[in-house]
Amino acid sequence: MSSSATHRAVQVAEPGGDMSLIRVDTQEPGPGQVRVTVEACGVCHSDQLIIAGHVPGTTFPITPGHEIAGRIDAIGDGVAGWSVGDRVAVGWYGGSCGHCDACREGDGILCPELQVPGVAYAGGFADSVVVPAVALAAVPDELTAVEAAPLACAGVTVYNALRRSSARSGDTVAILGLGGLGHLGVQFASKMGFDTVALARGSEKAPLAGELGAARYIDTGAANMADALQAQGGAKVVLATVTNAAAMSQAVNGLGRRGELIIVGVAMEPLDITPLQLVNAARRVHGHASGIAVDTQDTMRFAAQSGVRAWTEEVPLEEAGTAFQKMVSGRARFRMVLTTGN
Repeated sequence: MSSSATHRAVQVAEPGGDMSLIRVDTQEPGPGQVRVTVEACGVCHSDQLIIAGHVPGTTFPITPGHEIAGRIDAIGDGVAGWSVGDRVAVGWYGGSCGHCDACREGDGILCPELQVPGVAYAGGFADSVVVPAVALAAVPDELTAVEAAPLACAGVTVYNALRRSSARSGDTVAILGLGGLGHLGVQFASKMGFDTVALARGSEKAPLAGELGAARYIDTGAANMADALQAQGGAKVVLATVTNAAAMSQAVNGLGRRGELIIVGVAMEPLDITPLQLVNAARRVHGHASGIAVDTQDTMRFAAQSGVRAWTEEVPLEEAGTAFQKMVSGRARFRMVLTTGN
């Protein structure tokens, strides 16, 4: 990292405001913190909620970005286990209180004082970021920074949801949606040994589903999703990566005996599900929230070993606004990643 006392950072001055590239003072890490030279930072759909001011605790101006990959360049007092030069990633989990029941049970992602980069402190749309050491995940040598960054949020979300589900190798697992989360979900499900079904709208997506590793593809625009899944014996798990509550609701009847609908896509509309649908076949519906730093580390290790990779489009930091708008408009091919040249 440059020895200058300032670095570049993207700033949003007010809710819904435009992104500006400015220079800010480079901070020294405090006790329990490290400073990371950012090499890459993913652009996530959750950034849209943060920038719009919909995430509680957001104080403007902000520097967004919570899919961070880079190298440690300074370490604060009281930090053990990390060295300058270590390759690290930081995701939605950017630190927690450490003393609540959730943290004490290793469930810090549900900590009431969860720190999200870009909300609790300046995020990764910058050359440098200071983060709590507890938020760090080691990046395997097999992954580049651009490959690692999306795994710190999108990747850990779907991988952690699948590995903590009731599905076991050979079970039918359906991934609803083939976007930024879904294209990773199909890859992870396939590599984990599940009988993987991809669910999306449009026959033109069938070759993509096969390339990602799906054994079968269901065009939800041409076939009834639930009937098609039941014709294959019913799904043990449907992982809903879409942001469409109606589509999620339609998936419930496609679940088999004791099947579960796991929701990782965020929608504001209510689900349309009856108690009878759940009682029949003892189905379950629940949400899943990302994971702590060790979960991100596990995700990256599995990806490195299995060949799972986010499909990315790289954009330089100074074009962050363009990258963000491309993601918001749906024109991005899966994951936009900002690069700093560091």
